[in-house]
Parts: sequence; C-alpha cells; structure tokens
Amino acid sequence: MDRSKTKPWSTAERAGRTAHREDIIGLVARDDVETHFAEAVQALTAGPRRDPGLPLRPGTTLTGTRCRELFEIQLGSRLLDIAARELREQDQGFYTIGSAGHEGNAAVAVAVRETDPALLHYRSGAFYLARSAQAGRLPEEGLRDVLLGLTAAVEEPIAGGRHKVFGHPDLAIIPQTSTIASHLPRAVGVAFAIERSKALGVTSRWPTDAIAVCSFGDASVNQAAALTGLNTAAYGRSRGLPLPILFVCEDNGIGISVKTPPGWVRDAHHPLLEYFEADGCELTDVYDVAQRAADYVRANRAPAFLRISTVRLMGHAGSDVEIAYRTRKEIAADLARDPLVATARILVENGLAHPESLTARYEAERERVLRMALEAARRPRLTSAHDVLAPLAPRDPQAVQRGAARSPAQRPFRVLPETEGKLTLAQAVNRSLADAMAADPGVLVFGEDVARKGGVYGVTRGLLRQFGAERVFDTLLDEQAVLGLALGSGVSGLLPVPEIQYLAYLHNALDQIRGEAATLQFFSQGAFRNPMVVRVAAYAYQKGFGGHFHNDNSVAALRDIPGVVVASPARPDDAASMLRTCLAAAREDGSVCVFLEPIALYHHKDLFEPGDNGWLAPYVPPARWGETHVPIGRARAYGDGRDLTIVTFGNGVRMSLRAAVRLTKDGLGCRVLDLRWLSPLPVDDLMRAAELTGKVLIADETRRSGGVSESVIATLIDHGYTGQIARVASQDSFIPLGAAADHVLLSELDIEQAARKLLG
Repeated sequence: MDRSKTKPWSTAERAGRTAHREDIIGLVARDDVETHFAEAVQALTAGPRRDPGLPLRPGTTLTGTRCRELFEIQLGSRLLDIAARELREQDQGFYTIGSAGHEGNAAVAVAVRETDPALLHYRSGAFYLARSAQAGRLPEEGLRDVLLGLTAAVEEPIAGGRHKVFGHPDLAIIPQTSTIASHLPRAVGVAFAIERSKALGVTSRWPTDAIAVCSFGDASVNQAAALTGLNTAAYGRSRGLPLPILFVCEDNGIGISVKTPPGWVRDAHHPLLEYFEADGCELTDVYDVAQRAADYVRANRAPAFLRISTVRLMGHAGSDVEIAYRTRKEIAADLARDPLVATARILVENGLAHPESLTARYEAERERVLRMALEAARRPRLTSAHDVLAPLAPRDPQAVQRGAARSPAQRPFRVLPETEGKLTLAQAVNRSLADAMAADPGVLVFGEDVARKGGVYGVTRGLLRQFGAERVFDTLLDEQAVLGLALGSGVSGLLPVPEIQYLAYLHNALDQIRGEAATLQFFSQGAFRNPMVVRVAAYAYQKGFGGHFHNDNSVAALRDIPGVVVASPARPDDAASMLRTCLAAAREDGSVCVFLEPIALYHHKDLFEPGDNGWLAPYVPPARWGETHVPIGRARAYGDGRDLTIVTFGNGVRMSLRAAVRLTKDGLGCRVLDLRWLSPLPVDDLMRAAELTGKVLIADETRRSGGVSESVIATLIDHGYTGQIARVASQDSFIPLGAAADHVLLSELDIEQAARKLLG
C-alpha cells in the first residue's frame, strides 16, 4: 500500500488508543477503503424499521436477519485483508492477495450447502467464512483459520503453514493453490464423480445430491485450463451426462494490471452452459441470483455459469500500487461500489441498524481481528525440512504389498490369463487392468479412444465389454480434461486410471499433475488425496512412425515433480506386477503414479533371435501376487558379470541385454540393471550393482540434457561411489520422421561401443 495515499488517524483517535493497543501491530494507518467506509456509513440516513424476519423488498428472499448475518461475514473478510496488509508490513505475514471488493461471494456460500464440495478462487474469503458459519463453527474459528494461513503457522487447519489457501476437510472445501484456474478441470471431475459414484453404487466423499462449486476470476477465463473446464462441462451436457457444477466467475474487470474488456466474460462463457448474472456489490441481487443458479444445478444435475460483477479494492496484492496503472477516477469508481458499504446501506435504510452502531461495530471487530492477527503471528511455524515434507508423499510399503496381493473374488475372464501361455507387454497390462477392475468397483479406465477401439495399440481392448461404459469410456480429445476427470474422481473416492495416448501429449496438460495432483496432499496435510495411475504410451523406436509427437523420449518434466511415482516397466511380467503396485499405492497411500509403457515393446515377442519368444512372459496367478510383488524403488538385475554394470530402463533393457550377450562372447562379464522406477530411483539396488563391478555404463534412451542418466550419475556420486562412470544417451533432438530417427536415438551399437570403450 502506498502510504502517501493513506489518511492517518486523527489526534483524537490516537489519544483514544490505549497502550496495549500499540502492542498489537503498531499504529495502523487508515487507507482510502477504510476511510471511505466510515464516511459513507456516517452519511447514511436511517429509514423506518422493517421486521427483520421479512424479505427486505418485494422480489427478494433476503431477510433482514440473514442480511445482518452476511454483513458480519463480509466485515470479517474485509478486516482479514486489513490484517494481512499490516502483518506483511511487520514481516509477519506472507500472502496478501485479498478479497476486498469480492465480499458478495458470501451469498454464494449460503446459496449452496455446507456439504457441497467447493474449489475456491483466492478472493473468495467471504465464502470461506460463510461456509465455516454454515457448519456451526464460531465466527472466530473461520477468522483464525485464515490468519494462521497468512502467518504460515503450523496450526493452520489445511496446509499447516505451507501455504495460505482456503480449504478445510470438515467444510468440504478442497484447497486450491492455483492463481490461473487450473482447478476448473478438477472441479468438473468432482461433479462427474458425484454422479458416477452414485450410478456405480460406490461410496463417495460427497452426498449423492451434492453439487460442485468452483469460483475463479475474470482474467482466469482466458486460461487454457479454464476453457477446458467449461468446455468439458458443456461437452458432458451435450452428451446428456449429469454434471452438477456451478461455475462462479468473480469479475472485477482487471487481472493484476490488465483490464478485462467490458462484457468479455459474458460473451466468452460457453453457450451450452446455463447462464446467470448478478451484481456482486448488491447483496440482495447476488443472494437471489446465486440461489436460483444453485437450485438449477441441483435440480437438473446440469452445469451452470454464474457471473458476479465485483470490484477490486486495495490493489492486487502486497505492495501493488494501483495508481501506477489505474486512474484515480477508476479507483474512485470501484470505491463507490464497495459491497460492504452497500450492505451497510441496506441495513440502515431498512431501519435494521444505525450508522453509529455500524461504525462502532467496525471498530470493535477491527480491534479483535488485529489482536487475533498478533496471536497468529506468534504461533509456531515449520522448522525443518522433515516437517515440511511430511505430507508430500507418504509411503506404507507393507500396506501397498498387501493391496497389490489382493485378488478379486470373481474374475471376468473366459480363459484365465495365467493359462494363456506367455503374454506380450500389452496383453499383461490388459489382463492386469481387468483383474484390478474386478477387485475394486471404484476403478475407472478412460481416455482418448480407450473404450470401443481399445486404445491405439489395443491395450484396453475388451474392457468395455467386460465392465460397461460407466467404468470404461472415451473422453473428449483434451489431455487436461482427461486428467481433470481423474483428479476430481480421485479426490471423491474413486480410483481413476486415465490413459494419455502419447508421452508428448502429456506435456499439453502437465500442470494438472504438477500443480494440482502432486500438491494436494502436501497442501492439505493428507486431508485430501487424489489417487490416480496415469497410463502413458511412451518413448520412441516405432520404426520411424509419426515423428516427434508420437515418439517422445523426454521425461524430465515428470521426474521434477516432488512425490510423483514414475514407473517404467520393460517386460510383461514387470508391467503386470508394477501396475498392481501402482494401483495399491494409489489406493493405500493416495499416490499419484505415472506408468510409462514403452510403445515399441507393447507387442514385441523376441529377444535375441526371431521366434525365440524371449520377450514374452507368463501371467502370474493371484495366489503368487504377494511373492512376485515389485515394491516402489526396486530394480531388476540380469546376469552376474563382474566387469561392467549397464544401468538402463524401458527400451534400453532389451538393447542392453542384446549388447551384453555380444560382450560376454568376447569374455567381458556384464550385468544389466533395469531401474524400473524412474522416480524414486532404486538407490540401494543401483549402489549394490555399481559396487559389484566398479564400472558403470548408463544406457539412457532419453536425451543427454535433462535425461535420466544425469540423475543416475548424481545419485552414484552423492552416495559415495568412486568407480568409473560413463553414459550413452539419445541426442538432444526432437525425433524426426522415418529412418532419420535412427541417427538421434540410442542404439544397441552405441551401447556396445561405449561398453568396450569403458572396459578398455
């Protein structure tokens, strides 16, 4: 806040302050917003008293009693912003994107139920306080929640000092850290899961008649994730799918310093979404319209879009000085629409309050909130990396092993897969998915082309026939939509297994994993989880087919995400066991798992010679799942040579095994270590294999820069390995079409030549 523009207290005001008040946060200067409120309320003229139990005017359902309640909530939200500003100036607060000017969203909160899952905009502070009151909590409890978040205190009930978010497990508010609307696809997924759980008879986290509520700002409407959320909801409606979601755009006409064109949000909303519009600065209007919108969604189980026109007061955040990019006339125009003043006007003009009583109430509540802010600033904060990381990715290996060994009571096969003979990798994944779906009615398999077609490579073929269209279904062609459905399903109690058609396509939607999936347990201390296993057709070596969008060898962006499990099976038996492990980790630990399936090995049969069937493997029967369990972070070793260890994964396993045979024929003893897990890396197995030979060659099909080999080398060095290390990797190149791909991808010859060089 630019202090040159604020109006300090008068001498009389200062004299009236007691000494203990100065201990709170010092002498707090009044800014234009506070001064305007006091002056505007004092200028009001009281009208004749109206019965508080009656509607305030014809055509509204807002009573005087409810108006008083909402004024208190709006006032609390406003004073939290005042406290946030002062905490920051005292270096005791760390987040000051406030809700001033948006207090009308309190009416949205009371238009829906306290059990309706809500994903909130960072300016929906009044909604949070109203929801807290709906749940029967005392006013100070909601205020304290937010203040503890502002001060990064460990006692904050959702993030525990890791972020200031609106969220609470007892209030059905799912915390959102995004400022760019990446929560909209998840919100649609929550609405989808409410109805799909009901149809499947699976217990959901939400009531069967719940609706999802998702709020966001006008600038966020332009984000790709927002467009995905709105488009997915519209697509569902066009297909006749029940999707009970209320989108709430809090339109203040500006994003940081960039103006939103007048009418932009109204014109940009999807035409298939039922549209409502209200003045968020006039409580009677937003109260009535929000109720109609919520009733429409609940009764029709259909999506709706509610635009609330608001204003932004006190700048964007922190030290933002609005006068640098807005005229004084523009700032004054917003101030004249202050929703807190507007609600005070309703009370005064209806004889439900006197101007003096409202200003006195403001002062008393201000004093109380600032005292609470001081107390919050004194509360303990996180003091160690261990404490910070505790909720990131909890692991219970014993529970996961038990879960992976759990078999279905009835299996959906005409011919049991363990009696089929040896299977390909694609067949092993298919049979494992079928067993998983038979064991757990909450498992859903979906994505682009996965249902009737069975996927581009036939991996999900037959699952639609076995389990029906409510559990195996095609989505619209949007990776953000696919992952958003998974996120919403997972947090609601289902176990989604979405498919991403090609690894390159995952990058279109990576923030749904990075910013949404991976952060939820971390910023909710495990109160909310989004278990999921994302299957990805991955890597290259498709004999030149498709170019770089169908042959992608970059996994750096995935491995950079804290807590995410990245599995990379190469052989059919590993694929089956590791998929069971990922599903169990998702269900037991709430893990977010990405399962990278090498496209080129899907239907491969041979290892050394044509017809040897060396790349096939039998399907392990359920009775042996426990003994063949593959824990997260355990590698697989081949051979017992003492001269060289070749560390690899994915397509590199088959190439390395073939190269190792040729080296062995020349008297060079090799062993091959298949990492299997790219995150977390199998450190113990890696170190053991490296020390056995003292020479390590890393055969990495990803790129030299940012590839897996860089992390393997760093891990070896960090853990004290002193032997020789070399690596061979694919070029830093996109993968071209046709035979040109052979010039930039790792080859068997590359591995063999590098091994011979390392061995001298």
